[in-house]
Amino acid sequence: MVRLEPEMGGVTLRLAGRTVLRHASDCLAISVASGAPQVTMVRGNFRLSDDAMAAMPLCQAEVDGTGGAVLASADGSAKVAVSLAPDASRLTLAALSGHDRMTIDLALASDDVLWGGGEQMSYLVLNGRNFPVWTSEPGVGRQPGTPLTDQASADGSFSGGDYWTTNYPEPTVLCSGGWAISLANAEYVELDAREPGRLRVHVWSGEVAIDLFEGAPADLTRQLAARFGPRHALPDWALGGAVVGLKQGEASFERLERLIDAGAAVSGLWCEDWVGIRETSFGRRLFWDWQWNAQRYPDLPARIAALKARGIRFLGYVNPYLAVDGPLYPEAEANGYFARELDSDAPYLVDFGEFHAGVVDFTNSAAADWFAEEVIGKRMLDFGLDGWMADFGEYLPTDLRLFDGDPMREHNRWPVRWAEVNARAVASRGRTGDVLWFMRAGHTGVQAHCSLLWAGDQSVDFSRHDGIGTVLTAALSSGLVGNAFSHSDVGGYTSLFGNVRSEELILRWYELGAFSPVFRTHEGNRPDDNLQIDSTPALIAGFVHWSRVHDSLAPYVRHLVAEAQASGLPAQRALFLHYPEDRDTFAIQDQFLYGADLLVAPVIEAGAMMRKVYLPQGQWQHLWSGLEYAQGWHEVPAPIGEPPVFYRAGSTFASLFEGLRQ
Repeated sequence: MVRLEPEMGGVTLRLAGRTVLRHASDCLAISVASGAPQVTMVRGNFRLSDDAMAAMPLCQAEVDGTGGAVLASADGSAKVAVSLAPDASRLTLAALSGHDRMTIDLALASDDVLWGGGEQMSYLVLNGRNFPVWTSEPGVGRQPGTPLTDQASADGSFSGGDYWTTNYPEPTVLCSGGWAISLANAEYVELDAREPGRLRVHVWSGEVAIDLFEGAPADLTRQLAARFGPRHALPDWALGGAVVGLKQGEASFERLERLIDAGAAVSGLWCEDWVGIRETSFGRRLFWDWQWNAQRYPDLPARIAALKARGIRFLGYVNPYLAVDGPLYPEAEANGYFARELDSDAPYLVDFGEFHAGVVDFTNSAAADWFAEEVIGKRMLDFGLDGWMADFGEYLPTDLRLFDGDPMREHNRWPVRWAEVNARAVASRGRTGDVLWFMRAGHTGVQAHCSLLWAGDQSVDFSRHDGIGTVLTAALSSGLVGNAFSHSDVGGYTSLFGNVRSEELILRWYELGAFSPVFRTHEGNRPDDNLQIDSTPALIAGFVHWSRVHDSLAPYVRHLVAEAQASGLPAQRALFLHYPEDRDTFAIQDQFLYGADLLVAPVIEAGAMMRKVYLPQGQWQHLWSGLEYAQGWHEVPAPIGEPPVFYRAGSTFASLFEGLRQ
C-alpha cells in the first residue's frame, strides 16, 4: 500500500512494498531552486537552458497532523510542504518560499527497468539516459555526428534533433519493480535516469503533483489508461483496406482507380493537398487555409460522394495555424483570435520556412469555438470529409502573449488543446467513432480526445534513430501511457540532402503497415524525387498484397479495439505486458505483440533476409510456413513478403491467421 511516513528530519514514501522516496538529514532527496529560463525556437525545434540558483538544503522537517511534513532549510529561507492525498493516489509537493524549480530523487533497485516518457522514438528503456519533456519537432536523423543530422542542423536551427526529441513527450514512468508515477504538471520536466539506483525528476515549477500507481506492467498500463480518459473506438471502416495517400490534385483519382483495378483493398483516399499546395525548398508543402481549393480539385464534392457510395472515404488535412496570405487569416485577425506579440496587439507570426502563419489562440474560448465550428465543422465535416491529419500542435512559442495563461506552461498543453478542438468538432456532428483523425503531437491528456496517433515524420530510410524502426518504439512507448492505437506514414516522409526511398524500404514498410490498426501511405515531402506505391510493378503488387492482408485482419483488429476500450491495453504491445516475469522481454523494442495472439517482428534493416526473434513462453506457429517454434531466441527467415510473424498456438483466431497464408 502507498504510505507517506514521517521520520526524523524528513519523510518516506512507500510504494509497491518498497521505499521509493526517502528525504532525511542524511539523504536529501528533495531540493528547490529559482530559475531563469532561456528558450530558443527555430521552426518548432527548441533548445532550453536554465540559469538556476539552488536554495539552501532542506535539512529539517516538521510533521503536520495529517501525516505530511514541511521540509525546511536551516535558516528557513527554503520550505516545501509534502502531502499525500487521503486516498493515497497523489503525492503533492509545494514550495512555500517562492521557489520555482523542484527536484525529486526516487530510489531504484539495482535491477529496476524504467519505461515511459510518452512517445519515444529511440529508446523504450529509459535507464542510462535523460529525457527532457517538451513537445517539439523530433528532428531529421536524430543522431548528432551523422551526415543527415549534421546537415539538417548546419544552419544553426538544431533541426537535426537528438534521441530525446519527440512530438509527444509525457512525464509518466513505469517501473518493473511494480510502480508507476505520472506528473500532473505541464511545465518543462526532465526524467533523468542516468545514474544507477536513481530516477531524478526535475520540474520547472514550485508545485509538483505526482499520481502514484502500483501493479504489474499490464495493470499499470490499465490504470494509466483509466486516469487519462476513455479510449474512443477507431472507425470500423478504417480497419480493413488501406488509406491511400496521394497529393496530385485531380490526377489522384485516376491513380487510385488503377490501384483498385489491380486488386487493392482500399478504405480511404487521403489527399492532404485538398487545400492547395505551396512549393518550398523543403519540398511540397500545403497551403495553410483550411478549405477546399477548387483549382486543384475542381470536382471534389462530386468525387467525395461517388467514392463514399463505393465504401471509400475521403480524408484531408488541417493544423492549428493560418497562413497570412490565406482568406481565413483576416477573418481570424478581425475577431482577435490570434496570439499576440508581447509588446503590441499585432498577431504573433511563426516562420514555418518561407511562409508565415498566425497562431490560433485556443486559450480564448471564442477562438477555439470558431475553429471547431467554422473551420473543422463547416468547411471539413459538412463539406464531406471523413477524416484528416490533425498536424502540428508542438510549435507554440514562449515569447508571445496569450488570451489566458503563461506560454511556458501552455506549451506542453497545446497539443491537448488542439486535440480537444478536433474532438469537439467531430462530436458536434454526432460523428465520434466514425471520423478518422490522427495526431503526432501530444502530452498528458491527449489520450482522452484523440484515438489514433501517427509516429510523425520519419526519414525515408532504415536509419537507427529516424527511420522505419522508430515507428515500433513509438507505438510501444505511447501504448504504455494510454494511447491504444498508433500507425505511421507507410514509406516514410522526410527526404532531404539526396536521401530518397528505395523499393526495398517501401516493401518493408508495407509489411509493418499491414500489422498496424490503420494502414496509410504517404507520398512524402518530395514526391517527385521519390518512389511511390504505384511507381513500379513490384510496388503495386506489394501494395495490393499487403492491403488485402490488412483487410483480412479486420475481424482481429475489431477484437483489439473492443479490448482497448474495455481494458486500456494498446493494440501493439511490448512483450513484457503479457510476460512480466520474463526479463528477456524488458528491453525488446524491435518486435511487438499485436494483441495477445500475434507476435510481429518487422524487418527494419536494409538487406536483411533473416532476423533474430524472441518468442516468449508457450508454443508459437510461424504464420507463413506453419512450423512450430518454442520459447527463446531464433534466427528466422525473413525474405521480402514474409516478415517474421507468429501466432499463439490455441488462439481462437487461428483459422483467420492461417488464411493469411493464401
